[in-house]
Amino acid sequence: MPAFPDDRSAEITAALGVLPTGTPVSEVARRMLDLFTGGSIAAGTRLPPERQLAATLGVGRSAVREALAALEILGIVDVRPGSGTYLRGAASELLPQTLRWGLLIGERNTAELLELREGLEIFVARLAAPRADAGIVARLEKDVARMRETYDDLNAFAKADLDFHHALAEAAGNATLTDHLHVIRSLLQVYADRAVHDREHAELATSEHEAVLAGVRAGDGDAAASAMAVHMATATARLLAERTD
Repeated sequence: MPAFPDDRSAEITAALGVLPTGTPVSEVARRMLDLFTGGSIAAGTRLPPERQLAATLGVGRSAVREALAALEILGIVDVRPGSGTYLRGAASELLPQTLRWGLLIGERNTAELLELREGLEIFVARLAAPRADAGIVARLEKDVARMRETYDDLNAFAKADLDFHHALAEAAGNATLTDHLHVIRSLLQVYADRAVHDREHAELATSEHEAVLAGVRAGDGDAAASAMAVHMATATARLLAERTD
């Protein structure tokens, strides 16, 4: 694994810059992430030692140590006692973890997350419709058929529902968009698992998916996006109702 080049230490530490007095650990970690996801440091690179990072940022070594520990938990860095701290992945691989971290350290507003999910799902449908090939259409048809067959098994229904959305995301062909959507779904999972809790809701959700499917079959991005907007509106209403029950 390549070591951090001595002749670039000054360059990297200068890029970090000094933080204000009393900066919380979260901001120390955020500043490091800005550097790590900028693309200038290769995966496997050994980072400067804690004392050098602390001196550069103008914070205590304990703040740097805690920030690195948090980033290690998220899979951003690999802390090796006696060896150093190494960057685990390339910038593009770190972005999903970065987004998840940013959302988790902030105050989670479920309503705002639901609004963000709506926008992402609608855009996925718009992209997927003209890009979906015969294989994707067949998968979507199969998922809708499974939804119709599992009204009495809502866990299986939820799986078919999720598979439908995964197939759409695959058809959209935008990995960055899919990563963002995956993070939002993960944060909302506690509600999403209980979103459809009776046959009536399951039947409505199925008809909404059928409308999205019709837009995809026709290769009509506007129609697919409009149908997804309807589905997201009712799904969001159910999730918010579940949250307040």
